[in-house]
Parts: sequence; C-alpha cells; structure tokens
Amino acid sequence: MFKDSADFRRVAAGTLLIVAPLLQAVAVVLDPGTWGDDREAVSYGVNPTLAQVESAMYHWAYLLMGLAAIGLLHVMRRRSVVFGHIVGPLTVLGYINLSGLLMIDPVEWWLGRHNSPEEATRILDEMLDLPGVVFGFQMPWIFFAILGLPILLIGVWRAGFAHWWVPLAVGIGYGTSLLIPYGPVTVVMWVAPAVALGSLGVKMLRMSRDEWVSFYPTAAPGRTTPDSYANTTA
Repeated sequence: MFKDSADFRRVAAGTLLIVAPLLQAVAVVLDPGTWGDDREAVSYGVNPTLAQVESAMYHWAYLLMGLAAIGLLHVMRRRSVVFGHIVGPLTVLGYINLSGLLMIDPVEWWLGRHNSPEEATRILDEMLDLPGVVFGFQMPWIFFAILGLPILLIGVWRAGFAHWWVPLAVGIGYGTSLLIPYGPVTVVMWVAPAVALGSLGVKMLRMSRDEWVSFYPTAAPGRTTPDSYANTTA
C-alpha cells in the first residue's frame, strides 16, 4: 500500500474521515466542562488528567480534520473543481488555527489554580482580546473550519460522492454548536458530524483502487495520469 500512491491516499483519506471527527466527539464526552462548569479555569481543576486528555484529543482532531479535508478534494477532481480549490484550503487553514487555540487550555487551567474563577476569566479575556491573537488565530479563521467543512461537503455532494444528508448533518451539528452553550447538547451536535463524515470514510475504504483512480480527469492526448505513468514504469 505504501508503494502505491492511489491506495495509500484512499486509505489515508478514509481513515482520517473516521478518526478525526470521532476524536472530537469522544473529547467532548470526556471534557469535565461538558458536564459541569463550562469555565475551564474551574472544570480543569475538577479532573486535571481527564482535562489534559480531552484537550490533546481536540488538538489532534483538528489537525487530522485539516488533512481529511485535503483528502475530500480528490473526489472533486472532475466536478466542482474550482469550488474545491477555493473552499478546501480555507477549511484546512481554519482547522490549523483551531488546533493552535488549544494552547489556551493549559493557560486557563494554570490561571484557575492561582486565581479565582472570575479573575482567571478576566485575565484570559484580556489576553485573547489582543489584536494579534484575534486576527492571527481567531477571526475569521475559526469560521473557515466550522463553516468551511459543511460548505466543502456541499461540493462533495455536487460531485456525486456524498448523499445530501451528509453536508446537512455536518452543517447542523457544527453550526448549532456556535449558537448553544457548551455542554451535554454539544455531545449530540458533534456525534452527528462524526457519523456523517465516518460514512464517507467507510465508503472510501470500501472503494477499489480503480474506483479511486476513476476520479482523476479523463486523460487528454499526451497527458500523464497515475495510470498512464504506472503503465510506462511497470
């Protein structure tokens, strides 16, 4: 598999579409703040070990989600190509920035251990309101991830690879999480995208190599494709 670029990319993309959203869904279940005080300055002190585990899971979920978004672009090689080339990189940038924001967690935890919850929140808000933090890590980048992925999946649906309910489930799940307080309802909101994206991952893993390669554009005379290159070097 590692010597075959087509099979490697198919298996990698399919696996990431399952693992990345699943990590996020499990993280929200493990997060002490989901079931208690949503202020991390408080909830991290309840179970520091579990809090660190869920924070690391969020970090890797967002990094891997960015790679999964790149994998989705493969099925848009013949339809919605320009759409994918625009939305795809923006989505990846959004998830990279979301991952970077996870470094806030240990800072808030430390502040909570040395200050009252109110004082810890005040200090953190002052830090996060710095222009370099707002425009370098938050705005508009985090929206490129949360809203960019459902929009990218619309292109995947238009390309004929996903059912209509996939972008709808991801859009409702992640979009609604912006409007509701972080808590038990968030679990439901993030399980739905995990199921939708996981279904695409399973579909990719079940594809044959030929089915995966068929998403490449039809070769023009004299144009090199993965198949034609393989035939000439076999």
